[in-house]
Amino acid sequence: MKLPLYVHSFIDRHGKPRHYFRRAGFRKIPLPGMPWSPDFMAAYQTALTGQPIPTGSGQVLPGSMRALAVSYYSSPEYLRMSSKSVRRNIIEKFLRETDANGLSNADKRAALLRKEHVVGFMAARADKPDSANGLRKALRALMQHAVTIKLRVDDPTQSVKAIPPKSKTGFHTWSEEEIAQFETRHPIGSKARLAFALGLYTGQARQDVVVMGPQHIRQEVLHWVRKKTACTTALNLYIPVLPQLREILDASAGGHLTFLVTEFGKPFTAAGFGGWFREQCDRAGLPHCTFHGLRKGASRRLAEHGCTPHEIAAITGHATLKEIERYTKDAERRTLAKSAMEKVKRGTSSG
Repeated sequence: MKLPLYVHSFIDRHGKPRHYFRRAGFRKIPLPGMPWSPDFMAAYQTALTGQPIPTGSGQVLPGSMRALAVSYYSSPEYLRMSSKSVRRNIIEKFLRETDANGLSNADKRAALLRKEHVVGFMAARADKPDSANGLRKALRALMQHAVTIKLRVDDPTQSVKAIPPKSKTGFHTWSEEEIAQFETRHPIGSKARLAFALGLYTGQARQDVVVMGPQHIRQEVLHWVRKKTACTTALNLYIPVLPQLREILDASAGGHLTFLVTEFGKPFTAAGFGGWFREQCDRAGLPHCTFHGLRKGASRRLAEHGCTPHEIAAITGHATLKEIERYTKDAERRTLAKSAMEKVKRGTSSG
């Protein structure tokens, strides 16, 4: 029988099965009954939500925001996230903050969090919309987990609206001129050009390209499921390998399970790859360009070649068409503007 997380079982000298909740740095707690039975699961859930004595800190109060965070870190929703470290950093930073009375957020009762508190936390970050909205998303995940484990009956973040970003454009979208500039600086055969081509010709994010390898290509089609949505939509993507990408793959060093490896022959982490690619952009004189912007550049290029939003999504794997529709509308405006000026040109010439 598969046991819940942090549960250890054994048969004692009297032949009786024993079950304990055991986690490094936390107090060992005996669990009654058999695994998955009602009594067992009730005690198990209490152990998750009311853990005392984490290593290196004071006692965790049952029902506190810290206790809720500990429980959330063991939840299926958190464990299947592709960006767990980002979410955890946001939560931990929030828990370390204190109010005017010196009480830390970690020690406050999760059941007492109200909408006006969430609004206040976001208002304190109003000059950094991304930070405020990231906290809102993290608190929403915590509150939804609190409802799941019956620590609360409601989610106070539900009606809290996001703060509009200062810029609606987000990451800079690569232009054709910038694509050409990067390619001139990094020739075919270089690792930088390989990374660039994987992003441009597959439209995938950095957490995807760092784990792509020859085994994912069958009959010149890349079979892929985006890491970000693998646990939600889990859409299968079938991306044809264009001749341009094949040329670069063939000219690049191989022999590994992933196309991209570090100088030590190991696969990149997504964060490590992001920093490394940032340096390659700087070397090409493109400090404002990023790998995520390259994904947007791929979408733009597809739109300008007349692809429909659904056709673009079949390549990029976007969960919704909202972002893609912006690229297609921009492409349509370019075409219409060019057509309009051609009409003016013909009219002027005939006059």
